[in-house]
Amino acid sequence: MARPTDEQRREMLVDMVTARVQSQRTWNLQRQGQVGTMAPIEGHEATVVGAVHALDPGHDWVLPQYREPIALRRYGPEILEHVMLYNIGHPAGGHIPAPIRVLPYQISLATQIPHAVGLAWGLTLQDDPGVVLVFFGDGSSSEGDFYEAGNLAGVLGAPVIFLCVNNQWAISTPVHRQTAAESFAAKAAAFGFPGVQVDGNDVDAVYDAVQTARERALAGQGPTLIEAVVYRLGPHTTADDPTRYVPAEEIEAAQGRDPVLRLCAELEEAGLWDDAVQAEVEAAALTALDAAFEAAKSTPLATDAMLDHCYTEDTQRLARQRAGLLAGAGHSGVGPDGVVGSHA
Repeated sequence: MARPTDEQRREMLVDMVTARVQSQRTWNLQRQGQVGTMAPIEGHEATVVGAVHALDPGHDWVLPQYREPIALRRYGPEILEHVMLYNIGHPAGGHIPAPIRVLPYQISLATQIPHAVGLAWGLTLQDDPGVVLVFFGDGSSSEGDFYEAGNLAGVLGAPVIFLCVNNQWAISTPVHRQTAAESFAAKAAAFGFPGVQVDGNDVDAVYDAVQTARERALAGQGPTLIEAVVYRLGPHTTADDPTRYVPAEEIEAAQGRDPVLRLCAELEEAGLWDDAVQAEVEAAALTALDAAFEAAKSTPLATDAMLDHCYTEDTQRLARQRAGLLAGAGHSGVGPDGVVGSHA
């Protein structure tokens, strides 16, 4: 097993605690009417953080769904402001500046999975020494996008890691009503590449699985499907009421396997963590979140930003749409270079 060093484990716990504190703070902001619907990360921290710490942010790409971005601190501080821009509904929330190798939020179920395969194929064609890791939930595995992307990745031998976060619920649909397969990892057999199942509450196990998959991909051995088994400790989103369908005894048992508390206990026993460090990390997390929130609120509105990067150049239809948006916002829709919709 490729075990992370003590320093890596400590940094992973910093990221996990930071993500949980910032998720809880964002939840409170939503309840105050200051941000829109969001998906809390509680219960998923070890899977997300363990995975990204096994990657190289200088070469490897991450395609998140809607829950992971707040835990991607390792990929740069810009990620947090992106999270807040997205949560307040700002069009710029769809953009993460280069060279950050993280694609924007994805709330359309499973549609990021084919994008991941395409990006990985592109890396191969350009002889780029990187891999692509795509996060998706157990519910996404019921979509055709998952099967089409998995099949193409297997045929191409693309350097992509499929990370299925099985949190036991597709909103309110339990796993046993989603698939008759032995596991989600077992589905990799149909694609012709390995599938492994790991304890998603164990940051070391996730780190090892992703590092092994990354080494395979870089060696030209193709994709890997990893199923990280966790339990969603909170609602699906701020629009959900899990008390209506989650058995009380299940959530109580899952709280006993809380990944953040688990790693805290392990590092405390090793003399690498204590209450003072915990308080310091939590305070820093809140300070960073509040600063990102204020920065997001003060970011000038780019009305037509949602249309950027759809094509290399605007099609005639897109140009008309851009002009309409800008006109509605009090702009002429014509840039200083005389081009409709230009930002020049």
